[in-house]
Amino acid sequence: MSDLAFELTGTGRDWLIDRPVHIAIYVALAVAVRFLLHRMIDRMTKPRAKRDNARVPTPALLKPLREKAQDSMRDSTLRERRRQRAGTIGSVLKSTVSFAVLIWLILQTLAILGINVAPFIASAGIVGVALGFGAQNLVRDFLSGLFMMFEDQYGVGDIIDIGEAVGTVETVGLRVTTVRDKFGTLWYCRNGEISRVGNYSQGYAIALLMLPISYTSDVDLACTVALAAANAAVEEDELSPHILEAPEMLGVDDVSSDAVTLRLTVKVRPNTQWSVQRELHRRILKAFDDEGISAPYPTGRPFGAAVSDAAR
Repeated sequence: MSDLAFELTGTGRDWLIDRPVHIAIYVALAVAVRFLLHRMIDRMTKPRAKRDNARVPTPALLKPLREKAQDSMRDSTLRERRRQRAGTIGSVLKSTVSFAVLIWLILQTLAILGINVAPFIASAGIVGVALGFGAQNLVRDFLSGLFMMFEDQYGVGDIIDIGEAVGTVETVGLRVTTVRDKFGTLWYCRNGEISRVGNYSQGYAIALLMLPISYTSDVDLACTVALAAANAAVEEDELSPHILEAPEMLGVDDVSSDAVTLRLTVKVRPNTQWSVQRELHRRILKAFDDEGISAPYPTGRPFGAAVSDAAR
């Protein structure tokens, strides 16, 4: 009966049964492979239970990659940094898997149908070149963001300088990075347009103090007093957790028409240099007042004025 139906309709078993079954098998296989690979990627992007006394668990996907986050970063910020980085890399991997599986399925289907795929491949190449040329800025943003993610050039919570914007990174995506500056403005920066990045939050920072004094002051005494005040300050509980190395007095940095400027530096943990600078400036100013080292004001300034003004 089935053979008679095939003869009457002018079709064969190959087209009505065999080929559709083969296509259905390939579709089911593609769906299963895509599901399993996506499930595996999802498991790799989610942090496991804490191990080895780690403050914040690291997703398995990020373990082979180098992380440059500072140890002093808050747990909530570090967790969000890792979540965004793992999620973005995971989305790229899932998109790549889906695209590869879809291309494989299309090629297998065309082969089953007996269609020559060479013209389609040539056409796809031409279309790809046209789309790449038209969307080259988008492609550049995407590739730049991808390399930034893998290299961990910066992440959520880092303070960076990217030229037009200087501030704290709030989100990092494949196309756009958002930075909140000190005035509260949120900057949307396309990754492809970021030509250089200065990261204040990696490794260590230097608290730099420029200390102007008058010509009539004893330079050697001023250097000794400033260094002693800085050493005393960094030993206290307020500053000691931020200090990596003892303060260093570099001596006279500049001689201008109205002042002699001393330079003092302290190696500190990332993102703490500004608070350390403010506190050391306050301590050294008080020490200068106590020792009679005057500031380079044309009309002079009575000793202790800064301290008394602050007390008011």
